[in-house]
Amino acid sequence: MSADVLILGAVAYDPKIVTIWDGFKDYFTEHGLPFDYILFTNYERQVQAHLDGLIHVAWNSPLAWLQTVRLAEASGRKVEAIVMRDTDRDLISTVIAKREGPIRAVSDLKGKRVAVGAKDSPQATLIPLQVLAAQGLEPDRDFEVVSFDILVGKHGDHIGGERDAALALMRGDVDAACVIEGNYRLFEQDGTIAPGTTFRLLETPPYDHCNFTVLNGAPADRIERFAELLLAMSYDDPEVRTLLDLEGLKRWVPARTEGYRLIADAVERFSAPSTATSSVFGRSVF
Repeated sequence: MSADVLILGAVAYDPKIVTIWDGFKDYFTEHGLPFDYILFTNYERQVQAHLDGLIHVAWNSPLAWLQTVRLAEASGRKVEAIVMRDTDRDLISTVIAKREGPIRAVSDLKGKRVAVGAKDSPQATLIPLQVLAAQGLEPDRDFEVVSFDILVGKHGDHIGGERDAALALMRGDVDAACVIEGNYRLFEQDGTIAPGTTFRLLETPPYDHCNFTVLNGAPADRIERFAELLLAMSYDDPEVRTLLDLEGLKRWVPARTEGYRLIADAVERFSAPSTATSSVFGRSVF
């Protein structure tokens, strides 16, 4: 890597990613921070590239954050989350069912079919299944899990798996579907779900999503400037508003890690070979 260029890694889950990071590259460069980025097809490759020193900072999903923590600690390295979006905090997923259907309570899901997103989606699979399990309904033991594995490796950053899960509910192929709250509202707006025909059977506790992750050994001065420039961005500034809109936030905020407890619990449960839920994923999520 160049001695003075900060290199970021991001996963290309949508064509707009190039537009987003080209824009941020121009912004950082104009403000005195030489910057470039590398796109990866999946988070596993990005995590490994980060550990191998090919990038200085990673734009990580919550699952990729946990993967980085686990691998860094195993090799005696330190890892830190530095910045996240305001919209990465206090998210909620929901399990929805049809108003006119037979499901009225979580206990009614026993023996039924529940649609989820991609196997590695925290918001549409891991977290809602963890919450259902905590309420006594073990996936693939007490109910059948129907996965819509769209773009596995991108950790549910795309919308495809959740939309397919919602459509399966509308067709009557499943009895309930797991989606993130924001997509539930979107699906009612765009007609994927007919408004008023479904209800929230269960809502998860709040959790956090993406963050910028750094490992020890990264250039401290450039990382500090990177975080400083992000946190200084104002939505009132037309120069950056378009970039913030594309990336889905109003402002950048300092990262926190306590919001990953729920996904960490899900990983611990569903990665254990002895659990009945190991068949949900077909392979360990780690």
